[in-house]
Amino acid sequence: MKNLIFILITVCIGFNANAQNDVVTKLFNDYYDDENFTKISVSSKMFELFTEIEPGDEDEKDILEAVSKLKGLKVVAADSVGNSKQLYANAVKKVTGNGYEELMEVKDAQEDMKFMIKEKDGIIDELVMIVGGNKSFFILSLYGEIDLKKISKLSKSMNVKGMEYLKQLDESDQEN
Repeated sequence: MKNLIFILITVCIGFNANAQNDVVTKLFNDYYDDENFTKISVSSKMFELFTEIEPGDEDEKDILEAVSKLKGLKVVAADSVGNSKQLYANAVKKVTGNGYEELMEVKDAQEDMKFMIKEKDGIIDELVMIVGGNKSFFILSLYGEIDLKKISKLSKSMNVKGMEYLKQLDESDQEN
């Protein structure tokens, strides 16, 4: 009986953790074997390793605090796909219908960009960014407990392709 309860609890925890970014995980899996796409997956363990660094100043302290609350990062990117606008539209459609709320949208002649969040009890659980245009496609999912101001600072310090788009969040916040 104890084993059955343990198994049920483990399965429930697994479903809960997996459901957090289920839509993005499906998109990630759709492109996983396609050589035209770069795939990046960062686990919570990697973020834990960052928190062992001693902060040098207040900005670094904020960044490390933000990182300590993250559970993962997934990125799918392509620099030269002919159907990038269609990939963007499909990704936005899939994400929009699954409990995500639009945070910000940027459109220009070069590309379209949409930031969406999933929130629970006033805490952002996931930030999804989708970018498409001029043969490029990019989707990022950052999940855990997210503070948008601190994440924009983090984006400036991380050298992960596409993280530079997150500076848009900081610029948007400064305009308000």
